[in-house]
Amino acid sequence: MGDMPVKDVPWWRWRCNVRSALHMLSDPVFQRECWLAGLPGYGDVTDAVYRLVEDTWLDSWSAEKYVGTIFRDAREAAAVDAAVLRVLRIVHQVGADAPAASYLEHPGWPEATLAAREAHVLLTVNDGEDPDEPPKSLDVLAIMLRAV
Repeated sequence: MGDMPVKDVPWWRWRCNVRSALHMLSDPVFQRECWLAGLPGYGDVTDAVYRLVEDTWLDSWSAEKYVGTIFRDAREAAAVDAAVLRVLRIVHQVGADAPAASYLEHPGWPEATLAAREAHVLLTVNDGEDPDEPPKSLDVLAIMLRAV
């Protein structure tokens, strides 16, 4: 998602949203410095989950459905499915729109963060980018999604 979105998959805008969500959900330092601190411009946990499942319906069916459109292969889809399942399990237990601390203090959060990290790294490296760059703000994501 560097300067120009990856456009070798037909639904690259959805991929950008999924990658953005996975990036934020996978980075404990970001979560403490942005979500817990209430730093504006990055949304919250609920915003990230919404970007992850909003257009894709990954809360209702497998990412495998999107191989060739959002995801390049079954390996990417499986990694995304693992992350989505772990994150949504916690969202359902804690409740939507809970404060960030409620999610981050959940005993399953480290496992969810690790699954999101694995998916984030796979997708980012497959896009030829550095998975260790800090997450982009929602304003930057919006600009990237408008790029043609």
